[in-house]
Amino acid sequence: MRDTAINLRALAEQRDLIDYAAQLLGKNRSDFMLEAACDKAQSVVLDQVFFGLDDEKLRQFTKTLDAPPAHNPGLERLMAVKAPWKAKAARK
Repeated sequence: MRDTAINLRALAEQRDLIDYAAQLLGKNRSDFMLEAACDKAQSVVLDQVFFGLDDEKLRQFTKTLDAPPAHNPGLERLMAVKAPWKAKAARK
């Protein structure tokens, strides 16, 4: 059972387009919009966590991940800085 509301404003033309598309699929506006929004949300999330590579690109990617990190003085300085919450605890 759906118990959470999602409210939004739209132009009349947008609403009409959505209603027409929902009607073509035999759905109501809410079902159509919720399904479309969830499809898009899933796509965005997957784009952040999944990417496809052909065999050669996968070999290159794996080789890069397996290689030792390059010397990075800036990162070394950053990692040497105490976190503010740890620095305060040490002073007490």
